Amino acid sequence: MLRESINWLKRIDRAIWTPHLPALPVWKMHVVRIVRLVIVLFRDVVEGELTLWTMSLVYTTLLSMVPLLALSFSVLKAFGVHNQIQPLLENLLAPLGDQAQEITSRMTGFIEHMNVGVLGAVGLALLIYTVISLMQKIEESFNAIWHVTQLRSLGERFSRYLSALMVGPILVFAALGITTMALKSGPAQAILAVEPLGSLLTGVGKVVPYALVIGAFTFFYLFVPNTRVRIAPALTGGAVAGVLWQSAGWGFAMFVASSTRYAAIYSSFAILVLFLFWLYVSWLVLLIGASVSFYLQHPEYLYEMPGEPRLSNRMRERLALAVMHLVGSNFVQGRPPWTLRELTQRLAIPMHSINAVVDALANGGFLLQSSGSPPGYLPARDLSEMSLAEVLAAVRKAGEGRSLNPDSLPLPASVESIVRRLEENVVASTRSTSVRAMIDQDDRPDPRDVGPANAEPR
Repeated sequence: MLRESINWLKRIDRAIWTPHLPALPVWKMHVVRIVRLVIVLFRDVVEGELTLWTMSLVYTTLLSMVPLLALSFSVLKAFGVHNQIQPLLENLLAPLGDQAQEITSRMTGFIEHMNVGVLGAVGLALLIYTVISLMQKIEESFNAIWHVTQLRSLGERFSRYLSALMVGPILVFAALGITTMALKSGPAQAILAVEPLGSLLTGVGKVVPYALVIGAFTFFYLFVPNTRVRIAPALTGGAVAGVLWQSAGWGFAMFVASSTRYAAIYSSFAILVLFLFWLYVSWLVLLIGASVSFYLQHPEYLYEMPGEPRLSNRMRERLALAVMHLVGSNFVQGRPPWTLRELTQRLAIPMHSINAVVDALANGGFLLQSSGSPPGYLPARDLSEMSLAEVLAAVRKAGEGRSLNPDSLPLPASVESIVRRLEENVVASTRSTSVRAMIDQDDRPDPRDVGPANAEPR
């Protein structure tokens, strides 16, 4: 019985991870991709960095919540809508049950009695810094999910943060106010009295909060990461996060209603414990939605093994030759240069792995970036003067430094002799073949005319 169960698990595992997705029927390809997505998301939550980023955001939120609300309060007070902060906070903390009103009352009371003028220049600077640190932490967590290593410039980050802090609260409360006024207006009340339009509008009114939550999540996924995010993945991630957040709120409210034991154990700290727990759940849902949008846009990251995929030596060498072939072919045929995203789609390899090989080729003097947006890759010199031995050597030497290189590794004489013969054989077999000769041996059409890169974005 146990052996049969193990065999079934192995079959299921092979059915999920073995197939090459483009070779499957469309319906089966989507099913396998969804199953892979669920497995990878579960693995990221249990074993990945999502929980670490979530805890970091919870800690930063505790430090910056009151300053953030104070800043929003001061902005909204200028427009005369500051009294709506308390109802909004009560809705956000509704899963906490009766404690939500108490927490909201204490926070709004503290904000109303805060005198910014007493803080002085240093205090005001620290106040603004704690607010900006939260937004910076959110951007860093999103960039980590999207495998983005390059941050925005300081000026761009400052302008984005300032816009979000100043304009964001106004837009949120304006949207809520317009929705409320529209439902309470005379024409709307007249329509509500007519059936079945009244029932339909009532149903729409119940859906509006969900739509606003999904829209807020989608906005985050589109504009926070320092990379181009397509609308479809961002909207799907926003829908998943919105449903999860509403479901988590319902489940958390049920938990709070039946958690009388926690009040007995933690006494007056019970409300703080529940508040921290709800903050954790909320941030985790936000990051799960960001992961969904990332994996939908980059399905090549749905791989079986946990952690960052590390290419083997022969994979790096093959990938380097493939990249040089693709870049050189387009250059010879006068076609547009390949971008990093197109190379990722064409080769079905995670972007950061391709980027590591491309950087090694660029540092070796084989590739150049064009000035376009996004930049493409061009040969750095005559293709006929680039031998395959040089290309392979550039990739094999990538990452070596003065303190960590083959010369610093003591080897026995017999091992040194074998290694030397291996390298000489590789050089002898590839030295006489140039990149141009490799391209001329292949008369197939441009891969983008028939390959995935010219298909619909995944």
